[in-house]
Formats: sequence, structure tokens, C-alpha cells
Amino acid sequence: MRVLLISTYDLGRQPFGLASPAAWLRREGIGVDCVDTSREPLADDTIRGAAIAAFYLPMHTATRLAAPLIERVREVNPAATLVAYGLYAPLNADWLRSRGVTTVLGPEAEQDLVALAVGEPDKARPTIPKPHIPKLRFIQPDRSTLLPLQRYAALQMPDGSRRVVGTTDATRGCKHLCRHCPIVPVYRGAFRVIADDVVLADVAAQVAAGAEHISFGDPDFFNGPTHARRIAERMAMEHPGLTYDVTIKIEHLLKHADMLPMLGETGCLFVTSAVESIDPEVLRHLRKGHTREDFVEAVALCRRAGVRLSPTFVPFTPWTTTRGYVELLELLAELGLEEDVAPVQLGIRLLVTADSALLELDEIREGVEPFDPASLTWPWRHREAAVDQLQAAVMRVVASMNGATRRDVFDAIAALARGDAAAIRLKPSASAEGSGETRRSFSGGGDSATAPGPPPHLTEAWYCCAEPGPDIANYV
Repeated sequence: MRVLLISTYDLGRQPFGLASPAAWLRREGIGVDCVDTSREPLADDTIRGAAIAAFYLPMHTATRLAAPLIERVREVNPAATLVAYGLYAPLNADWLRSRGVTTVLGPEAEQDLVALAVGEPDKARPTIPKPHIPKLRFIQPDRSTLLPLQRYAALQMPDGSRRVVGTTDATRGCKHLCRHCPIVPVYRGAFRVIADDVVLADVAAQVAAGAEHISFGDPDFFNGPTHARRIAERMAMEHPGLTYDVTIKIEHLLKHADMLPMLGETGCLFVTSAVESIDPEVLRHLRKGHTREDFVEAVALCRRAGVRLSPTFVPFTPWTTTRGYVELLELLAELGLEEDVAPVQLGIRLLVTADSALLELDEIREGVEPFDPASLTWPWRHREAAVDQLQAAVMRVVASMNGATRRDVFDAIAALARGDAAAIRLKPSASAEGSGETRRSFSGGGDSATAPGPPPHLTEAWYCCAEPGPDIANYV
């Protein structure tokens, strides 16, 4: 018996979703092959040797990229049992089954994969029609046969150097119910804590393999704040000099502001936060739980704690206006965040996926087109064609300026938006004295803020609840 675990894309990270089930399967004496097709080809001989081929689908992009591979595995090894697991598997169960996948599991799939592999399929818990999230006793992931960390995204430092990045999870799921988030229809407000010793053993193994920075994949590192503190403090004590980054909701940054200095003291370089929008109407529809003012306060809190805030956005939604988009750019410039925002974040368009909680909204249900199996979405068009045209133009700028500095791309996007809203004018001001940093503001805006220098950032941009556009190959 051999099990083939396949990852098609995981944001440039060494896939935790292969390492964890590999450990469970090998503990039972089951042979495992792990292939990350974002970094290496999948050989026909490997496909032929598999009794089970399981596709790890943690995000929308990974699911779309899996489609041709599923077909190829069926052709090369028609006897193999095809399995899909991960967050996006239950969301796309019908589509997966139509392509020949026989078993669809959720994100907590380790135990179920073992049951399938040892010939006890009745003990597996397929997630259809409603996902069931088991409470697993997690074990240390097995990364022994994964590609080296040096093959994955690195941490770009302000001085031009790069650090090798490892990744792990301290928790899974999320207790929040943001309407556009794919976690919501699967976890339904639940989250799972991974034991401290398991997390730290995984970190130690990656440090031994060359990791100089750890990127935590938790949807929200502060879902369990006490657990987060223990992990951060123990990691700093056991691995002096190791840096890390986490994802934390704006709401939690404010609620647990007293913990932010701890992040800075233990080596956290930046916090990713899904701000999504600064428009009150959009934030209400997305059920984000924060306001524009909360975002501004979170930026200040993080800076005082010595931690950069790396905001992410879904700036193009059915409720976006051209004026609102310009106001977003204006605020980012005033806060000095031009370089903290990955350019792709300024062009992302809201996805309405299968089972999305967005379908609760009458205007979404009434405004979407029939479900499109090719894109795995309910397509929508903005009521104002100019907004869709602006989004497409922004993404062309991002693609065409690949390799340019974030500030240069931001300036190009700002100039583009200015052309679509002629009343707004971007005005460069004098450089900050002695800093070499240019301050920028839009007319009509408040006082501009000097950015505290270029930020450290991962060499592949973070995005999750949305996708850059139809040409995903340009961004992965």
C-alpha cells in the first residue's frame, strides 16, 4: 500500500498539509510519497505506484490547479482511489466527485486518511453533506521527504538579504464568522489547538533544516491568546534569533493590545491582517467586526510595539466605488503603508465560492450568474463597468511591473486610479529629512505619515479568501 499526497499550491510554503498526514500514515507503516507540484513535476511512475492519490486543497487557487492533475491521475492509474482533503475540498465536493474523486474529506483529514489506507473506509468521515470536524490528537509533522525549505518562498529583509522560511500551525480553524471567509462554512466558528510540544517540535525540526524564520499559518494566531503567548515565548527561549510572522484579526489586535509588545520582544517581524476594506458598507456586508478607525488604531499599536502590520485587502467587491478605491489608496499613503501592502492586494476581486456565506445576502444571490465549474465561483459583475475595468487594469499593472519595488507599483496604481477619478490628485511632497523616504498624500487627505522604512516580507504574497484574477498562473 502506497499513498500519494499531492499539493498543487500553498502560497509558496512547504506544505503543512502534506507533512502532517504523512506522519500519521507512516506511523501505521504505510508508504507515503509527497509531491508539491508547485515546485516539482509529478512523475507517471509515482502515480502508478499509488493505491490512493490524495489531493490537498487548502485554498481556491490550489483547487483550480488540481483539476488537470486529477484527470491525469485517472488516466495514468485508473485503479487508484482518488481523495480530496483540505479546507476547499468539502466546499467543492460535488465538482470533485464529478471529476472522479470518490472520497472528500475536510481539513482535519489525517485520521480519515489512515482509515482509508488500512482498509477501514467505514471509519473515515466524509464531509458530505455537512462537514464534521473531528478533535484529533495532533502529532509532529513528518517533513523528511518534502523538498528543502530553500526551494520555497524566502523572507526578504530590508537590507537586501534573505532568510530561509519554515511554516507551521499552532491552531486550525477560526472562531469568527466573516461572511466571505471559506473557513466559516467548514469550521462554523470552531477552532482546534495543536499542543505546544507538537508545534515546537515541528519548529525545531525546521530550524535544524535551515529555517531562520517561521511563518505561522493559523487563520488567527490570537484565537487562543494564552496558547499563542506560550508558543511565542518558548520559541524565543529555545531558538534565540529566530524570527516569525503571524496572522491576526484587526479585532484581536485591539482586544489583545497588551500582547503586542510580547510579539515584538519574541521576534515577530510583522503581522498579517485581513483588513479587506475601509468602506463601512463593505465591512458590514463582509461581517468583518472592525471599522476604518480600528484599522488605523491597529497600525499605530503595532508600530509602538515594534511590529509591522501587513494589511491585506479585497478591494473590489459588488459594493466598491471608484471613489472608495481612491480613498483606500489615500489612507494607505497617509499611514505610510505603501510598502507594507503587497501589490497584488490592491487588485484582488471578491470570490463568491460554493457554499459561501455571502449567499445569505439577497443582493448577492440575486446578482450572481449561474455557478461556473471552470472558475468554481458564482460569477458577478459590478453594476458600474468602470469598476470592473479598473480592477482589470490594476492587475495588468501588477503583472507588468513584476520585480519593481512595492512603492513604485503603488505609485503606478495610484496614478491609474487618479485617472479614473480626475478630482483626486496624488501630490508628492518633500522627502522626510534624513530618511530618504518620500512622503505622499492625496489632496483632500489628512497629514501624511512617514513610513518607517521598507518592511520585511515573504517573497510570495499572501492571499486566501480571494484570487488575483482568472490568469492565476501569473501570480503563483
